[in-house]
Amino acid sequence: MTVAPIRILDAAPRALVGESPVWDEATGRLWWVDIRAPALHRTDPATGATETWPLAEPVGSLGLCRSGAVLLALRSGIHRFDPTDGTLDLLAAPERDRPANRLNDGKVSPEGRFLVGSMDDRPEKAATGALWRLDPGARDCALLADGLIVSNGLAWSPDGRTLWHSDSRASVIWTWRYDPATGAATDRREVARPDAATGRPDGAAMDAEGGYWSAGVSAGRLNRWMPDGRLDRVIKLPVAAPTMPCFGGPGLRTLFVTSLRPADGRATPRDGTLLALDPGIAGVPVGRFAD
Repeated sequence: MTVAPIRILDAAPRALVGESPVWDEATGRLWWVDIRAPALHRTDPATGATETWPLAEPVGSLGLCRSGAVLLALRSGIHRFDPTDGTLDLLAAPERDRPANRLNDGKVSPEGRFLVGSMDDRPEKAATGALWRLDPGARDCALLADGLIVSNGLAWSPDGRTLWHSDSRASVIWTWRYDPATGAATDRREVARPDAATGRPDGAAMDAEGGYWSAGVSAGRLNRWMPDGRLDRVIKLPVAAPTMPCFGGPGLRTLFVTSLRPADGRATPRDGTLLALDPGIAGVPVGRFAD
């Protein structure tokens, strides 16, 4: 297990369920959400100073747009949010027929599409979740996968041709063959089935060597998985339930990590905080939606 110096951004809001950190290289700020508050945050990692936009419904994830707008995966669908005036424009509502679900982990692909998964939001979860793709200019989503419980962990290989994906409740990590020209995901392959002690796979990020950094939400740690299924590196964190890492900062050499406050007796004083650490390797840039 690797020991890494970890900085806690104490001045940033302490989240109920922090998620979906996305680095904005144009401003040097970290965007992220609190699913249950619900709220959208933009934090200066140097000081922890944070701008906050309260939201009217749970928000599972976000994606940055080339225009400066933000995509938000709200319960009601995928919205384009203008942070300058707070307006929301509904782009697509892929799960009108699944009222027990909400949208969850989402990320913009290297070429500018938005992929987002869903989950059963009831305590006793069924396999009603799915993985969707929103293309620029579209008002409907394409279905990529169905029969999921908690879709999570989206990330792309450095060449943009392999999509990583997980199901947190089923505790499985997959890779797909991804076609940047069409957005098609095919040939799903199982990479790993980590147990609770290893860390059920939550949100994830990709490094420049093709390592997949997965938040082990049940184990208070980050796991670096390789395409051959090898668990290459583990970093223990000072929170019980990390939710998602994100590469950012100069040269994409800082790993920011969101966390949640667990209700199962595993609580620590740092739960819900934002963390920052140096993993010793640079990350892969996350795409921007071509709006």
